[in-house]
Amino acid sequence: PIITETTSTLQEWGVLWKQLYVKHKVDLFHKLRHVMNELIDLRRQLIQGHLAQDQTREIKRHITVRLDWGNEHLGLDLVPRKEFEMVDPDHISASELYKMVCWYLLSRRKTLLGHAVQLVPRQPSKSLHLSPSNVCVVNASLYLLLFSRCNNENEWFQIHENIIRKSSTKYSAPSTNYGTYDDIIQDCTSVGSVPFQFSDTRNDLYLTLERGDFERGGKSVQKNIEVTVYVLYADGDTLKDCISLGSGEPNTSEHQSFVLYHNNSPRWSEMIKLPIPIDRFRGSHLRFEFRHCSTKDKGEKKLFGFSFTPLMREDGTTLSDESHELYVYKCDENATFSNQGLYLSMPCCKEDFNSCPNLPSTLPFQRNPKETFWVSTQLCSTKLTQNVDLLALLNWKAHTDRVLDILGRLRHINGEEIVKFLRDVLDTLFCLLDDNTDKYGPLVFQSLVFIINLLRDSRFYHFRPVMEAYIQNHFAGALAYKELIRCLKWYMDRSAEVVRQDHIQEAMKALEYLFKFIVQSRILYSRATCGMEEDQFRASIQELFQSIRFVLSLDSRSSETLVFTQAALLNSFPDIFDELLQMFTVQEVAEYVRGTLGSMPSTVDIGQSMDVVKLQSIARTVESRLFFFPESRSILLPVVLHHIHLHLRQQRELLICSGILTSIFSIIKTSSMESSVQEEVEMMVESLLDVLLQTLLSIMSKSQSLETGEYVSTLLSLLRQMTEIHFHHLLNNFHSKEELKEFLLKIFCVFRNLMKLTIFPRDWSVMRLLTSHVIVATTQYLSPALHKNFSEADFDFKVWNSFFSLTVLYINQPSLQLEPLTQAKRKKVLDKYGDMRVMMAYELFSMWQKLGENKPHFIPGMMGPFLGVTLVPQSEVRNIMIPIFHDMMDWEQRKNGNFKLVEAELMDKLESMVADGKGDGNHRELFGLVSVSVFSLLEKIEQETWRETGISFVTSVTRLMERLLDYRDCMKGDEMENKKIGGSSNLMNFYKSEINKEDMYIRYIHKLCDLHLHAEDYTEAAFTLLLYWELLHWEDRPLREFLHYPTQSEWQRKEGLSRKVLHYFNKGKCWEYGISLCRELAFQYETLYDYQSLSWIRKMEAAYYDNIIEQQRIEPEFFRMGFYGRKYPFFLRNKEFVCRGYNYERLEDFQQRMLGEFPQAIAMQHPNQPDDALLQSDVQYLQIYAVTPVSDITDVPQLERVPEKIKSFYRINNVARFHYDRPFHKGPKDRENEFRSLWIERTTLILSRPLPGISRWAEVERRELLEVSPLENAVYVVENKTQELRTLISQYQHRQHHGNINPLSMLLNGVIDAAVNGGIARYQEAFFEKDYMNSHAEDTEKITQLKDLMQEQVHILGVGLAVHEKLVHPEMRPLHKKLIDQFHMMRTGLHQVSGSTYSSVCVSSCALMCWCVHPCVCVCIILQPSPSSSSLSSIRSTSSQVINSAPSSARGECHLHQAVNTSNSSLSCSWPVVHLTFSTMYSTSQKFGPPTHSRVFLYFYCFQQIWNHVVTKKVLKKIYFRF
Repeated sequence: PIITETTSTLQEWGVLWKQLYVKHKVDLFHKLRHVMNELIDLRRQLIQGHLAQDQTREIKRHITVRLDWGNEHLGLDLVPRKEFEMVDPDHISASELYKMVCWYLLSRRKTLLGHAVQLVPRQPSKSLHLSPSNVCVVNASLYLLLFSRCNNENEWFQIHENIIRKSSTKYSAPSTNYGTYDDIIQDCTSVGSVPFQFSDTRNDLYLTLERGDFERGGKSVQKNIEVTVYVLYADGDTLKDCISLGSGEPNTSEHQSFVLYHNNSPRWSEMIKLPIPIDRFRGSHLRFEFRHCSTKDKGEKKLFGFSFTPLMREDGTTLSDESHELYVYKCDENATFSNQGLYLSMPCCKEDFNSCPNLPSTLPFQRNPKETFWVSTQLCSTKLTQNVDLLALLNWKAHTDRVLDILGRLRHINGEEIVKFLRDVLDTLFCLLDDNTDKYGPLVFQSLVFIINLLRDSRFYHFRPVMEAYIQNHFAGALAYKELIRCLKWYMDRSAEVVRQDHIQEAMKALEYLFKFIVQSRILYSRATCGMEEDQFRASIQELFQSIRFVLSLDSRSSETLVFTQAALLNSFPDIFDELLQMFTVQEVAEYVRGTLGSMPSTVDIGQSMDVVKLQSIARTVESRLFFFPESRSILLPVVLHHIHLHLRQQRELLICSGILTSIFSIIKTSSMESSVQEEVEMMVESLLDVLLQTLLSIMSKSQSLETGEYVSTLLSLLRQMTEIHFHHLLNNFHSKEELKEFLLKIFCVFRNLMKLTIFPRDWSVMRLLTSHVIVATTQYLSPALHKNFSEADFDFKVWNSFFSLTVLYINQPSLQLEPLTQAKRKKVLDKYGDMRVMMAYELFSMWQKLGENKPHFIPGMMGPFLGVTLVPQSEVRNIMIPIFHDMMDWEQRKNGNFKLVEAELMDKLESMVADGKGDGNHRELFGLVSVSVFSLLEKIEQETWRETGISFVTSVTRLMERLLDYRDCMKGDEMENKKIGGSSNLMNFYKSEINKEDMYIRYIHKLCDLHLHAEDYTEAAFTLLLYWELLHWEDRPLREFLHYPTQSEWQRKEGLSRKVLHYFNKGKCWEYGISLCRELAFQYETLYDYQSLSWIRKMEAAYYDNIIEQQRIEPEFFRMGFYGRKYPFFLRNKEFVCRGYNYERLEDFQQRMLGEFPQAIAMQHPNQPDDALLQSDVQYLQIYAVTPVSDITDVPQLERVPEKIKSFYRINNVARFHYDRPFHKGPKDRENEFRSLWIERTTLILSRPLPGISRWAEVERRELLEVSPLENAVYVVENKTQELRTLISQYQHRQHHGNINPLSMLLNGVIDAAVNGGIARYQEAFFEKDYMNSHAEDTEKITQLKDLMQEQVHILGVGLAVHEKLVHPEMRPLHKKLIDQFHMMRTGLHQVSGSTYSSVCVSSCALMCWCVHPCVCVCIILQPSPSSSSLSSIRSTSSQVINSAPSSARGECHLHQAVNTSNSSLSCSWPVVHLTFSTMYSTSQKFGPPTHSRVFLYFYCFQQIWNHVVTKKVLKKIYFRF
């Protein structure tokens, strides 16, 4: 199975692995590739099948670790496992599965720690001066040896501890590799070998040479000391091969320590093992000889002293496990040790000296009091002891008079000594019991209890197998059971009387092994007597259990000691079941246990601590082998359920109760094939189902509870075990309908909470799917009871509403949505459970049909929830819901005659659900008019009498659905702002215009405004808020709190909105729109006499006027966009828009931006209209080109006086008409001059609303097509170019370009150069020839207009050149000169075509008259061809800026003859117009004085004379004044 799982997982990972690269998750991409390669290699090793069992297990572990790692990092589901294999949820209970998932979730993240092992390299015995330098510490889990070098030999004794604890950094690691862990295993066979068996016979003494203190002995330097160790017997012979240096080394008869250079206080810490035979231990001793090793002569070793110590004392005890300070006796090389009695009679240490008061005055060897030697010993023996009392117990027959005292002192013996001699001690105790039961019985019982409890200590817990082995194989006390039962019963019976119950509690704790001894003793007795006294034995056990029940039934609330006694008894009680089963039948043991558990008091009568102990005892009872037998389970289950029921009812110890129930369900699940299981499930349903529901409701009401998952899995386990028979019995056992109603409401509420709350994490899909499966199965069992008991006359809205709410939540829960899953996982779920959404949808439909006349109770309340079901992306579920919607509409029509309530409810819910991410494109077809489904709602409506209103209703819902889905798609985080704005405005307009839902309309106004603010489109944000502003009135009607607005009056809200709109208009530099709002506010403030606010608003209005005149505004360009193809959202699909571009954004920039917002779109390279095939294609086509605004500003008063800045604003704002031209040749193309046959196809786009507005986009409402003749086109081109010149020159006159004249140079060069090399000249050739004029007599007026425009353009070019001359950089003078020359050529050519003359007499006289009036007044007379009246609009746009930009020779203090000469140069012009500029310079008022009334009168008199003269000549005139 694990190979199959690995294969399928690798296939699933392969797809996700590629997606990681696409999403730029490079780090995880590389890690996952490495893990996948490892899995492939591990899988190959498993497939080969050549691995040992341990290796296979290790490979599986590595595979599961990597599979879980990958699933976790890829966001895939958690896979619960058991023994590295996937768990099938069908084979285990839900509660057990939950426990397994929790445990596995923790275990897969747990870090495995290795165990450190120290290895010390062996030293060559022949080396004289070996200073240890290297130490190795191996970590067995890493298989790597880490060597370190110690540079200071004085620290050798503690180097191992320092390295392991990382307490020093003085040790360096050599570069040489010293080996691997496998080498050590090969050389040191004890590493990783089988652990020591405590039943083996062993006798080893571990000796550690610790340290010594020695004198120099008259030498100038310290000694090089070597210690030699010998083991000698009583006869003086050295014991052969009794010294072991470690695993892998042969035993020796002597041992030489390593030598520390020049050190009189050496510290060795060198350990050796002395495996001395048990028969040679008594009388043997150790001798330590000390020698000085010469540094000159390597072979010279000089003996200077020795120490010794016997191994066993005279009382028979061995050398104690501690450090021993030994005396050092002087000797030399000539000293002889052949007679060891010479030094054995001397004291070896201080304790020995104190015990020998009668020492002779002269000794064969003299002790140096300043020299000492320390060793430590550790005895590991199963036959020798260091304790006198234990030795006396084992030899009790030698001291029969002291037996009672010896037994009493047993409790004071060290536990380590007792467990080493456990078998001998137990044999001794039972021998005493057999010897004299009456005398020794109670003390033997106490000693046995003490030894049993000793094994409960964690230090000696591993000796329990020794005890069990003893009972089974060595115990021989056939009569012991009688005394043990008697003593145990006596202890229990006294528990109600004795105050101090320590000894009783100890006996209760030892109950398990006491029963083992009792049962084994009875078996031995029965075996020896062929079953005699069986009845007496059963009677004694019966009496013993009566005593146990008596102890448990006592009221312990007033006695703390009794509580501990009962707790000890309950803790030990489940341990005796297996022993009782050896002597009694399963039913008999179950009866004993049931009686005992039944005697326990209820939760009300005991404290909380005792409550826990009681439940723990029940839990162990359920987990015991006894409970697995069906015969005993039927007996024990009622009492267990009784106690659990009481605890759940009182909400106490819930975790322990859930653990008990988990064990019960696990056993029942494994025994599901047995007939008794059905009865057990029935029993559990009656006892637990209701209280489980109540407990879950209580737990779920808490914010966070650890028990929720436990009890959910418990409830699922119970419901999963229930069959149709169980549900039938359950529903029939309710005494009244109120009880049934309460039960149904509880279980429906629990099921709803399971889907609302996050009980199981997202990656626990195995638990989520199992939960859903149990819920749908249970609902199918309960729904008939709902219909049977609560329909028609007994209809209960609350129960039915709870059921419908449950079904809706169930179908919509995320864990059942299969569409986002991978194909493999979707198939796996469908194969196992099917599509559970469809199953519940059919159940919903069935119950709806059974409602009958009660359906109106759920209209329109359930319209929204049912709509949520249709938003599930599953076609069968949607088709199931169609008849329900038809029913709702039918009942609503019958009741009210319309669908108003249904429509309102449906649309409200639709908006909220789609905003939450539900629904998809198929819903358009669900309600669409083209649905072909046999269950289509429209087809059903077609058969009704209310078909028209029904179709209208469905159409409105469909249109709303379209816009909501588009809005949801546009509002995704990665979409561009334009899409979001378009979707929001589309939906907002729908709420306003089609369904008139004001609240939703206002909400989307503010959403759209926020989008504009985020994009810094402040003008559009202001227009958007104005929509809400227009809905309000200047009234004091109170308004409720709404969105971010507080509770306030309608007047206050409108005032606040006004100020905010003004702020946005100001930031968007659209002050003209803000001025009208300022006036509106000013009127309101003036009405209320709020002069402070009135002053503020008037100042703001004045500031807006200043901004209009002073600040520069960039004219944006406009672009037409066409979105063609079915892949666009509905609000864009096959529609065209005009967009207001950003500042400085040109066509190329706009195209790139739009293609970035629609990356799938294909740019169309032609402006032609698309055909139907392209419109219906599943591709996105995008068509973009620039358009020109067509503004009507003739309604502006006194247009000729309006500054250019103001006119330029109105040319590009509040514009709803745009046009673009497509040139073509009508008829044959004129090869001599193509302008004669060049026609223009002018397309005018009329928008649904003007720009700017609530969006930068506006949809094209209709288009108009017009063909423009070549002459009309020439007029249009010249007029536009003149306007462009006039605007740019005006900007340079007002210094708005800050010194950069490149735009002006390029424009002048383009116009003048084009006029010389073609341009206007080509127009002259095409339209001013006599042949053309004669053949097109109807165009005479247009030809005249073109001539006038050309003359006006020449005049503007002259002014532009004068401005250019003032601003041009010296380096650009050659260009300016070239422009001047070309301009003269252009003007000459134009004059030749015009060919008119004009007298300058009047002009000269007028100039003289003006000069005489005041020397400050400059009269500049410029004669030029005057435009005709047909070009009045162009003349008006000239404005005073053009005159102000005249050359310096025509301004300021100009001389009269200059003015006359200038006018004479233009006498050849026909239809002259006189431009008079009266420049009254206030700066010269100091010289000539301020203008008086007489002077002003004289000015106007001169003007009147000039005006009259011009009028008499019938000349079209235009006079500009500038004061």
